[in-house]
Amino acid sequence: MLDLHLAIAHHILIFAMFGVLVAESMCLQPGMTAGDVRRVSRIDLSYGVLAALILAVGFSRALFAAKGWEYYLSNTFFWLKIVTFVAIGLLSAPPTIALIRWRRSGTAPTGGEIAYVRRFIWAETILFVLLLIFAAAMARGYG
Repeated sequence: MLDLHLAIAHHILIFAMFGVLVAESMCLQPGMTAGDVRRVSRIDLSYGVLAALILAVGFSRALFAAKGWEYYLSNTFFWLKIVTFVAIGLLSAPPTIALIRWRRSGTAPTGGEIAYVRRFIWAETILFVLLLIFAAAMARGYG
């Protein structure tokens, strides 16, 4: 039963994280106000919290669930998934730093600054697709 509960939590968190990423992308538009920056900053914070929860639940699955750590340790797709997740995390740093800088300054970002941040979010979105592909392959015993 633990395996099922951890799998459900992991999947819900992953889809929530993707939803937050899409929301952040949609909110980052030219003409943002300082209030918009505060709102997107809260969305970005929830993205970080979800990422931490995904790691906690994901590694709990690997350690305590049905397949056991040995299955994951030797699975190439598991490690590709982990590397992709880390890459997504690294790509999320510049948008977070920009949002913190914009919020602290109390001024609205320029169109160029917004376009710069959106490029990172699109790269995260593309890698997110790879993450799902690796997860599906791993779950089916490939790797």
